Amino acid sequence: MSEIAIFGANGRAGRAVAAEAVRRGHQVTAVVRDPSAYEGPTSPAIHPTRGDVTDPGDITAGHDAVVSAVFDGSAEPRAFYTTAAKALLAAGPRRLIVVGLSSILATADGTPLMDTPGYPQEYRAFSEAHAAGAEVLAGSEQDWLIVSPAGDFDHAGGRTGRYRVTTADAASRISYPDLAVAVLDEIERPAHRRTHLGLSG
Repeated sequence: MSEIAIFGANGRAGRAVAAEAVRRGHQVTAVVRDPSAYEGPTSPAIHPTRGDVTDPGDITAGHDAVVSAVFDGSAEPRAFYTTAAKALLAAGPRRLIVVGLSSILATADGTPLMDTPGYPQEYRAFSEAHAAGAEVLAGSEQDWLIVSPAGDFDHAGGRTGRYRVTTADAASRISYPDLAVAVLDEIERPAHRRTHLGLSG
């Protein structure tokens, strides 16, 4: 059994990771801004806790892994994701897994998906903010991993328990529960470190 802290536990990815963690018998600290508004799975193994990813304090102490699946629509994205990355690294988690974006994942020829012909550019600034956060992680020698869909989420998809690791592909899809399966696999049996992992269902 592991102790896992999840920042962004009210979001779709965070809720899925919490559910998968409990399914496997782990203890979860669900870090949210307002514990009374927590909407994720409920279980005696889940403990909603007030916290801020940009200032985690001692929340991560004693945890075997920390998962960040955060979004703040009120914050300037680049400042938010770089500050969050620095704060999480400073907290010194044993293993840090960040749920990222496929747009900054490399395709088979090494080109970031957001730089491929025809890729939608209306959210490029948001993608670049995630890339800036990834650069902060890359500058650290700590045990970190970014996971994302290789293309996008299958928002209505359920848990199959299967996934594959692949380069970026805009047509690829994976469900939130299956991405959570991959996250928990990487917590229980780390196979990738200090890289961005693309996942397809």
